[in-house]
Amino acid sequence: MSIRFVLASASPARLKTLRSAGIEPEVIVSGVDEDHITAENPGELARLLATLKARAVVAGLTDHATVLGCDSVLEFDGTPYGKPETPEVARERWRMMRGRSGVLHTGHCLIDTTSKQELRELSSTTVRFADLTDEEIDAYVATGEPLVVAGAFTVDGLGGPFVTAIEGDYHNVVGLSLPLLRELLIQVGISWPALWNAQQPYTYDESVASTYDETRGGTTRAQAAAYAIDELLPKGSRVLELAVGTGIVGAELVALGNLVHGFDLSTAMLRRANVRLPGHVAAADAARLPVADRRCDAVVAVWLLHLLDDSEPVIAEVARVLRTDGVFITTTEKSDASRYADTRGPDGTRSQDSLAHLTAVAARHGLVLDGATAFPGPVRNTGNAPTYPVVRFRRR
Repeated sequence: MSIRFVLASASPARLKTLRSAGIEPEVIVSGVDEDHITAENPGELARLLATLKARAVVAGLTDHATVLGCDSVLEFDGTPYGKPETPEVARERWRMMRGRSGVLHTGHCLIDTTSKQELRELSSTTVRFADLTDEEIDAYVATGEPLVVAGAFTVDGLGGPFVTAIEGDYHNVVGLSLPLLRELLIQVGISWPALWNAQQPYTYDESVASTYDETRGGTTRAQAAAYAIDELLPKGSRVLELAVGTGIVGAELVALGNLVHGFDLSTAMLRRANVRLPGHVAAADAARLPVADRRCDAVVAVWLLHLLDDSEPVIAEVARVLRTDGVFITTTEKSDASRYADTRGPDGTRSQDSLAHLTAVAARHGLVLDGATAFPGPVRNTGNAPTYPVVRFRRR
């Protein structure tokens, strides 16, 4: 039986927890605006937010899936606390928490569209915090980590030394209770080992390729991406596009006066790309390009690097094929796009496409960051539109 398991969350900690437990979920961010939702108590708030996230993702599906929504809220003295988002609030929060205990509630909502079941549960864990000095609080806040996590702390990151004890499920504090998720899956007829066997890395097969453009913003988003990329390209460039997909962005770059050749690993996607870019696309691995050294004026990668377990081999290959003064243009911070829409900052240690990571890796291969822009995505059901950053590296 084929199982499509979807995580309705942008949280890198939740994704890492599932991967460490042997499950590779498909991630779809819900776009739910958390800021104006209330409930009668902190636990119910966490459960409600998890439910709204899961339902929002299910509403956008075109085929059956099992969808997990999660949200975490820290309760202190009966008051719910989410992400502080500013240094001032984070400092105030930690001065209140130090030397005391709070309860971390994580709401879980599992919706199985095949059996038409919706299960809503709450897992709560007591967390005791160390008695931090003002200097420790200032240093921790300065890292940026507490600004973008529920309760202003992590137990699996830089905040770990500041958590002296927990009573309950450790994984729940990270953001997702694995034992609870196992119980929910059993209720909808899915065993945990079945997900080990069923979940493979996300592939762009015919079922995905056939609806890819319409489910990713279509021509409107492709044009916005192409305009942003073209702003950073030398005029009239010969462009090599990695992960060209259906060719929808490449075709828009051609319309702007560029010559585009594209590579992709998906046969289904390439069939569509060849309609838009006839004779200019081929199958190839971005980490092993069939291109001689120093042959390319520009290499473009749109929403590729965040999919990789390790982006360095691709960046090294880009550096190899670029001429001196050639440019590499790529989208960045993909999984934080929804945070930008809500004026939240990125977690620079999160992903293979984080700007801090890319800049460091690129520098090792002779590529220097020298330009940046952004383009808007489609307006979400919250009324917000995510902003997608685009950066340019130059070959020295």
